[in-house]
Amino acid sequence: MAGAAHGVDEAMQSLLASFNDPEKARQYGDGPRRFVPGMADLHRMAAILLAERAGSDARVLALGAGGGLELRALADAQPGWSFVGVDPAAAMLDEARRVLGADAARVAFCEGYIDDAPDGPFDAATCFLTLHFLEAGERTRTVREVHRRLKPGAPFIVAHSSFPQGNGARSLWMARYAAFARASGADPDQVEKMRAAVDAHLPVLDPEQDETVLHQAGFSDISLFYAGLTWRGWIAYA
Repeated sequence: MAGAAHGVDEAMQSLLASFNDPEKARQYGDGPRRFVPGMADLHRMAAILLAERAGSDARVLALGAGGGLELRALADAQPGWSFVGVDPAAAMLDEARRVLGADAARVAFCEGYIDDAPDGPFDAATCFLTLHFLEAGERTRTVREVHRRLKPGAPFIVAHSSFPQGNGARSLWMARYAAFARASGADPDQVEKMRAAVDAHLPVLDPEQDETVLHQAGFSDISLFYAGLTWRGWIAYA
């Protein structure tokens, strides 16, 4: 989740640097569960959707795989799948290894960005809680590089922060983001720091713009399958 590619601004680089703190990486798993509605169900739905086209021995590219939450869920759902997990934060990859335990043997870990990932071709790909760190142009380039690594027709699951931005909508949805986290038991001071950082530095797009990114990168049959307050998830095909 620490990031997908180069091209984020200095303030965001500072935020992302926290992912390389081993202590914070160890605590990472609590964050998505409190900030992202239905996180476990999102992963469960993703496994079901990927399996519609990915065979029982599929090789899956997981971009932004640090922390290991999606790898854990997909490995549990499909014992025959193998993975390449890409993330620029070594501490987050270490946390993924810890979370996976013995199943870490099914993952080839790649410290870096999409350009550092193997060429594939892969049977499926995922990118969770990552693309919202990237400006639109770099986001499109990154997704295009995912597309290039997939077999024709292979499924791609992407989920990240995506909500209306115009006419004052951003501030309203950011307030809802914070309210959900507080209601889920997150520390109020941490929630406010996260809200301020996201609001100031995260280049969130409208959902329609995110779908355009997928189209421009070469994907088709794009479907929204998940929406939880400020979060959206799509499945698309190479």
